[in-house]
Amino acid sequence: MKERVKDRKQPSEERIKNFNEVSFGYDEKQAIEEANRCLQCKNAPCIKGCPVEINIPKFIKEIKEGNVQKALETIYEKNLLPAICGRVCPQETQCEKVCTLCKKYQPVSIGKLERFAADNANFNLNCKINFDNTLKNKKVAVIGSGPAGLTCASELIRCGIKVTIFEALHKPGGVLTYGIPEFRLPKKIVEKEINQILSLGVEIRTNVIIGKTITIKELFEMGYNAIFIGTGAGLPNFMGIPGENLLRVYSANEFLTRVNLMKGYLFPEYETPISIGKRVAVIGGGNVAMDSARSALRIGAEEVVVLYRRTEKEMPARKEEYENAIEEGIKFIFLVQPLEIIGDGNGYVKGIKVIHNKLGKPDESGRRSPVPIEGSEELIPFDTVIVAIGQSPSPLITQTYPELEVGKYGNIIVNPETCETNIKGIYAGGDIATGSATVISAMGMGKKAAKSIISFLRTGFGKNY
Repeated sequence: MKERVKDRKQPSEERIKNFNEVSFGYDEKQAIEEANRCLQCKNAPCIKGCPVEINIPKFIKEIKEGNVQKALETIYEKNLLPAICGRVCPQETQCEKVCTLCKKYQPVSIGKLERFAADNANFNLNCKINFDNTLKNKKVAVIGSGPAGLTCASELIRCGIKVTIFEALHKPGGVLTYGIPEFRLPKKIVEKEINQILSLGVEIRTNVIIGKTITIKELFEMGYNAIFIGTGAGLPNFMGIPGENLLRVYSANEFLTRVNLMKGYLFPEYETPISIGKRVAVIGGGNVAMDSARSALRIGAEEVVVLYRRTEKEMPARKEEYENAIEEGIKFIFLVQPLEIIGDGNGYVKGIKVIHNKLGKPDESGRRSPVPIEGSEELIPFDTVIVAIGQSPSPLITQTYPELEVGKYGNIIVNPETCETNIKGIYAGGDIATGSATVISAMGMGKKAAKSIISFLRTGFGKNY
């Protein structure tokens, strides 16, 4: 069995100077060669590993036979965001993880083949999407235009339901637009796939903050028969240590929003510069930390260091993104915990006081817990600190509609099988329900919620727990 085909990438010494996409993806020859590695298993464990249940062997078979149009048509049966998912979905922990080839070899590069199909087929959604207009007199409001909301809307519109997406920001896409850097997910790709969903009849209203501009109660008064809440987890978490209010301390949310949505990297073409300093610390070990570190390097930092309280083995970031960061010169200091951000007397960051850790027993995440080593404190000089330790759900909707049941971290509690909340006719999914997770898991919940909403609109009864 051949090794998996590697994709083409910008050389690291060139890509750190631009925000162009790092990976060029497969060309036709590479895609067919990789597709030939698929065993076409009858039991297809990869389908079960996909949160949106794409028929993976079928679309790969079409690529193998040179039928790129049919490959994309197969993907569209379950997923209308394939160019996005092919780039940012963590296939290595989902469909590729259960690939039969994993028993002896490397799994098929399912994500890269999905991207190939999406990037190379000339496809008009209106030609192939099958509509069922039996619910054409029903209206559903979708709050949030991130992956959960877009997926929910694209499923509902197939039944003829009138769907309106309400987005707080001036551009749709949620985390796809403001959270993921251009070099990993180009905005033109996001816009293209959103526009295809709009072409089906979905309406998006931007600059509408549900809970302020319009309330949940008012949505029902406006005639919406059901509501899906997919507002994500946009409230940044901080460490609660001294010095977090100093100048040049950013949450990853703020930093990436300035870089991505406000195009800070194109200053002075866009008047949104970012004060970055020469030496940048990024605190955290997930994909958001990798995105922040690699973005900081591209906007002028001379040195970027990621501080993580566990080891490389426990990092939740995708292996591919970690390897890209290493190639680009990002440095890592493992087993350190920040204790205080130190200022220079003028309100700016001067450094971080840290304590070194050792690993103890596994915690509830299954990873070994970091245990501070007494007397191991040290001060590391930095000009800028980016805190990338996760996000929590925004409390705006739950504060303005207190009837919704929420968990201790502010997440909306839902029935995991149906995505129903405790209020009849209101559903929720994605990070607002689970806390920070992946794009594809949010899409899976959006699809699940849509099925429940469709059932509710047909029968008038939900399955509230």
